[in-house]
Amino acid sequence: MEARLTCTILGVLAVLWVQVAAAMVELDRQKIGGFWREVGVASYQSLVLMAPKRVEGLFLTLSGSNLTVKVAYNSSGSCEIERIVGSEIDTTGKFAFPGHREIHVLDTDYEGYAILRVSLMWRGRSFHVLKYFSKLGPGGLCPAAALPGTAHPAPLCPTARSLEDEDLLGFWRFRELTADTGLYLAARPGRCAELLKEELI
Repeated sequence: MEARLTCTILGVLAVLWVQVAAAMVELDRQKIGGFWREVGVASYQSLVLMAPKRVEGLFLTLSGSNLTVKVAYNSSGSCEIERIVGSEIDTTGKFAFPGHREIHVLDTDYEGYAILRVSLMWRGRSFHVLKYFSKLGPGGLCPAAALPGTAHPAPLCPTARSLEDEDLLGFWRFRELTADTGLYLAARPGRCAELLKEELI
């Protein structure tokens, strides 16, 4: 039973890796910069999805081989800003940051959506998260998530436009990459993201 479970988990990971590898493209570094709003998160590790400090938006600036990321967090209702500088590892859009963190741009159309793979070490453990970002206005799905192993999509929020309406290609690409993982889609417009976009914080 235990061996069968291990094989199943390895199989799922292998499928995810093949899907992610297929998404990798050479990054046009001049186009990826600017403001991005986080609207989707997916991870096998539920701890990542339950973190009290939630990313709402990023502002990316490239200079040479360096990527500066200004992150807006919502921490129990308060806005926090973190500024980190990373260096490019290769031309497929992978950047390394201090503190054993990596950001890999898996797929983007540069104007509407970007799918990032974020890797980090926390309390001696390695965490990997797929994140969906949009340059479009606020809108999304309810925080009720589709759990691993289920086929139930998150329900639409009555007060928000669906991601399908905002960027059909990007949304379905994200769903394809996260088909076998836990899925959480943010619904709140995000006051901290708005402040970051307007450069007020």
